[in-house]
Amino acid sequence: MDLTPDPLAVQLRQALRTGLAGIPARIELHGAPVTDGACGPTRAVLDALEAADFERPASCDGLDLGLTAGMLISAELGRAARGNSYRADAFAADMGGPAGAALAGLEALPTGSGIIATPRADGWELTGTATVDDVSAGMFLVATRVDGDPVLVAVKRGADGVTTQDGCWPPVVRFEATPTTAADIVGALDDAPTGPLARARLRQAAYLLGIADGANRIAVEYAGFRRQFGTRLRDLPAVSFPLARAMVTLRTTRAAVHRGAWLVDSEPDAVRTAPLIALAMASETTRDVVRLSMQSCGVRAMTSELGLHRYFRLASAESVRYGDSAALWRMVGADRIQTAQRAAACAEPPVATAVLP
Repeated sequence: MDLTPDPLAVQLRQALRTGLAGIPARIELHGAPVTDGACGPTRAVLDALEAADFERPASCDGLDLGLTAGMLISAELGRAARGNSYRADAFAADMGGPAGAALAGLEALPTGSGIIATPRADGWELTGTATVDDVSAGMFLVATRVDGDPVLVAVKRGADGVTTQDGCWPPVVRFEATPTTAADIVGALDDAPTGPLARARLRQAAYLLGIADGANRIAVEYAGFRRQFGTRLRDLPAVSFPLARAMVTLRTTRAAVHRGAWLVDSEPDAVRTAPLIALAMASETTRDVVRLSMQSCGVRAMTSELGLHRYFRLASAESVRYGDSAALWRMVGADRIQTAQRAAACAEPPVATAVLP
């Protein structure tokens, strides 16, 4: 893994930051902190940069920059505390699904399904409630289980039994006996190390890492000029030491996240559980760092003065959008145990040595 900064990545990051800085932030204390979906305000910035072509293979007229470029986009969206209008289209492109749809129900993976698919004569009926990126989307890509296997199902907004609610955060979509058929199944959500779900998990890990980095940046800047007891907050050990530990945690998590993307792009045979580890680490790091950033800034973190409350509410929703970190760690642990058992089964039996009287 080459740790030398890529000049193209540096230019892309700067272009993204410049474009996202021109989008007014939603600093209201109530309501949704961001606007997601294909019609969100970040879409214009991504379209101007032709971001949809970054990950697309050269055989499909794309730039073939790999998953690393998609993660860079996700990280910058999180750092600016903006809605993620990129992940749904990137996920749909990997699955061969329609563009402009909204993802729903991924928070129930990998342990179960919040949306129950009940068999019927010509398909299934979907019942349940799930979080959704954009309630105004014309199509929802819903994660559920069919015959015990996780799949992604395309459901039109106007289908029978579909209702949305945007008065809460995150917004939700409800299904009441919504009919679907086999033709609506976009694809399987398997645990292939380099499959669409693994790639989506790494993009989400980068988005979470960006949220944590943005919150930490605001806290460090505020502690640098805010004075208390005759000195800057940053000069007080009770404030500076936790912020320094948060910086170390961020860099450790960033290494794990970028290593996962590099393995997918460069060494697919060695990926294994790297996407799971990256997402679990990013989820826990984001919650811890954002909480610490709020504490470091005191009561001003809960006002529109600093805007830190946007990162806090984003972290609370996004840290579990692709599954609970504890469930992800259990999957990693199960893989380690299976690997050790296979290694032990393939090991040669020990040779008995002669014992001298």
